[in-house]
Amino acid sequence: MSGAEQATRQERLSQLQARQRRSDRLRRVTLIGTSALLVSGIAVAGGVLFLKERNRTSLDAVRSYVIKSRDHTTETVAYPQSPPVGGDHDPTWINCGIYDQPVRTENVVHAQEHGAVWITHSTALPREDLQKIRDLVAGQEYVVLSPFAGQRSAVVASAWGKQLTLDGPDDPRLARFIRAHAKSPQAPEPGAPCDGGTGEPSV
Repeated sequence: MSGAEQATRQERLSQLQARQRRSDRLRRVTLIGTSALLVSGIAVAGGVLFLKERNRTSLDAVRSYVIKSRDHTTETVAYPQSPPVGGDHDPTWINCGIYDQPVRTENVVHAQEHGAVWITHSTALPREDLQKIRDLVAGQEYVVLSPFAGQRSAVVASAWGKQLTLDGPDDPRLARFIRAHAKSPQAPEPGAPCDGGTGEPSV
């Protein structure tokens, strides 16, 4: 083989090796990029799932209100929130428990003053959903459960100065709200009687 042929062969070999190196680099860059995208995608998906679960259980959505008056009155009170979260109220509190029919608001607000949580539900709530809520609150102290005429949301949890609109009976925030606000120090008279008043709960 002549010197010229050897040189040509060496040049082709060098070109092939150079192309191979470029191809290897491209594969490495592609692999690294794909891996980075995959890791990033997993992180984003995990973050979304975390936030969804946090939103399902967090009480960050609870609205707080300043209650300026809590006088006793036998008159009907026009409350700014519906259902109410405190204010002037009847001298007699309602007995805590489960009610099948709407109850007098002014009596429940007095129970809220004592630390009661009022769980209200739409009158159109399906029977099976209502049973889930009844099962949750049955036997719990300082909880009043009743339908609330005109309520559009399926379930609303209200305590003195606090309120949370819930997605439904399976919303895990309902149990958390009860634990956080039943007999809570935020109420003016936490622990005052939740029985011995008016009303005959079904449970």
